[in-house]
Amino acid sequence: MAKARIVIIGGGFAGYHAAKELTRLSRGKADLVMINPTDYFLYLPLLPQVTGGLLDSLRVTVSIPATLRHVKLVLGQAQKIDFDTRRVHVMDPEDHPVEIDYDRLVIAAGSVNKLLPIPGIADYAHGFRGIAEALYLHDHLTRQVELAQTTEDEAERMARLTFIVVGAGYTGTEVLVHGQRLTNSIMRSRSSLAGLKSRWILIDNADRVLPGLDERLSHSTMRVLKRREVDVRLGTSVEEATPAGVRLSDGTFIPTRTLVWCVGVRPDQLVDDLGLPTKKGRLVVDEYLNVPGYPDVFACGDAAGVPDLTRPGELTPMTAQHAQRQGNVVARNVAASLGGGKARPYRHHDLGFVVDLGAPSAAADPFGVPISGPLAAAVTAGYHLLTLPANRGRVANDWLIGALTKRQAVQLGLVRGGEVPLDTRTPEHPPRRNDSRAQQIS
Repeated sequence: MAKARIVIIGGGFAGYHAAKELTRLSRGKADLVMINPTDYFLYLPLLPQVTGGLLDSLRVTVSIPATLRHVKLVLGQAQKIDFDTRRVHVMDPEDHPVEIDYDRLVIAAGSVNKLLPIPGIADYAHGFRGIAEALYLHDHLTRQVELAQTTEDEAERMARLTFIVVGAGYTGTEVLVHGQRLTNSIMRSRSSLAGLKSRWILIDNADRVLPGLDERLSHSTMRVLKRREVDVRLGTSVEEATPAGVRLSDGTFIPTRTLVWCVGVRPDQLVDDLGLPTKKGRLVVDEYLNVPGYPDVFACGDAAGVPDLTRPGELTPMTAQHAQRQGNVVARNVAASLGGGKARPYRHHDLGFVVDLGAPSAAADPFGVPISGPLAAAVTAGYHLLTLPANRGRVANDWLIGALTKRQAVQLGLVRGGEVPLDTRTPEHPPRRNDSRAQQIS
């Protein structure tokens, strides 16, 4: 490879693994730069366990400087890309503009919460895309139980002990499972709540839970949820959210103080701002993950509409599994564009999914074989330990401690702090700002 600067926008599954593979391929012959709002890669699949008090938040964060030592990290948010001058305009965390030149660019900006035009959602729903949101939700759930034990108003108590999760995909299902375990654990330790149960409601417009997965996984998951007395409302959607509760499409009004929004994600706003062709909101790329018309620009992960060669005419799903593998392939193709090897198209068959339902329960279909119960729980744990880039020992240790002790449930003081917004960006992904003054990195 000729000496060149390769800039990667985003440190999620796609960006992190692209940088890791490029480090191996370039062997110091390329200048690698990563632009990311945080100094860590977030292992999103284990985030529900942070909310549930099973894992410490540091366990699901992997330091980029410590694990990608040959990659220069630029903290900030990409604001604009000038394709003519090959320059990325960045705003750093302290609102200072920075400009970074590139020879090759990888756009792996990831995704953000997907909002629907439903009254009250942006104001009263809790999102779930980052550490701040996971910890905030942990604080919120703990606070609702503690406020429920002090009120003399029975209606208020039941509203505070009613928790609604919208979205019965694997994120929403896992958030509900670990949230329920947390609230039940807290309630068992509060004598004033003896005999009461928290009420958890899972809502989805689909006709089954885990609608994108094998029906057998849906059925086994549904059995677990029913056994745990989860109120599952399928074929139902939210029509309005208010401070006092949620109105559903069937006309039902449910008093609650908790609405968790896990409906889905959409590509980062940067994709819309580029002015390039998109498909289903994702940046158009070819099977080599190259942006048509720009041989020096590549895209992968949730931000890219990657053709699914195993399902002609379709795009690859927005999953961590595809993002990670696309990161590896885009690294090889970037290297090939600089004379290091041969480009190859992205082709990957799903290896299956794992859904954590709280040990000893899980649902999984490794290599298309549906399993459930303790065996699925073991497969799920093993999968996460294999794909987590670091902290494996600490995660396993937290799991062991969690199996032997009660879940931790204290407020960290986040609820009284600034609200964690559900709209396009979390505190880890702040709104874009424009500033003509800029520091250039050369």
